[in-house]
Amino acid sequence: QVQLVESGGGLVQLGGALRLSCTTNGFNTSYYAIGWFRQAPGKEREGVARISASGSDTYYADSVKGRFTISRDDLKRMVYLQMNTLKAEDTAVYFCATDPPMLLDDGWTARFAPDCRILRDGSWGQGTQVTVSS
Repeated sequence: QVQLVESGGGLVQLGGALRLSCTTNGFNTSYYAIGWFRQAPGKEREGVARISASGSDTYYADSVKGRFTISRDDLKRMVYLQMNTLKAEDTAVYFCATDPPMLLDDGWTARFAPDCRILRDGSWGQGTQVTVSS
């Protein structure tokens, strides 16, 4: 079964850190770029970071550059998002997705560009909630 499962979210204080994990199953992760996205209440989903299939290229949204680091471990079938110096505006539900899209049980996942612009919406996982408190 093809799956992407996000985990690692939680409640953290302003300036704190969290590491999110995207666990993949049912496909060869090494063939896909992986992106992290987030959606805050009342806002559209936005791209946060992307790592190429080889792991050699990364992209970060300006809002997280210098604070977040995306990495991957294809042997463990995992992609991580290390988030440091968290701000209140980082509060959101975080999702991971593959590039190119994949067919899940409930439909195709979203298509997104190398700069994490969502080109076509699609099926998303449950995500993991990150709440930054002051």
